Amino acid sequence: MSSETTASQAELQAAKVPLGWRDQCSSLLIPLNVCRRKNYYLPWECEDERHVYEKCQYEDLLRRMKKLSKIKTAEREQSE
Repeated sequence: MSSETTASQAELQAAKVPLGWRDQCSSLLIPLNVCRRKNYYLPWECEDERHVYEKCQYEDLLRRMKKLSKIKTAEREQSE
């Protein structure tokens, strides 16, 4: 995971980010949503912000999958 700072709960609440979207990448979602609103959600606008956010989401998914794999391996080794 890259070294982005996480947004505080107050910032997320002020930006009206739903609870389901508050994760490691939520600090990147705030400027993406601002750009989307400013540009009327046009799909060709805000591509850079969207790419950065989606990359963060992908890296977070990989991190969680790796962690789960380690847990499962440890459980298998314990049961043997």
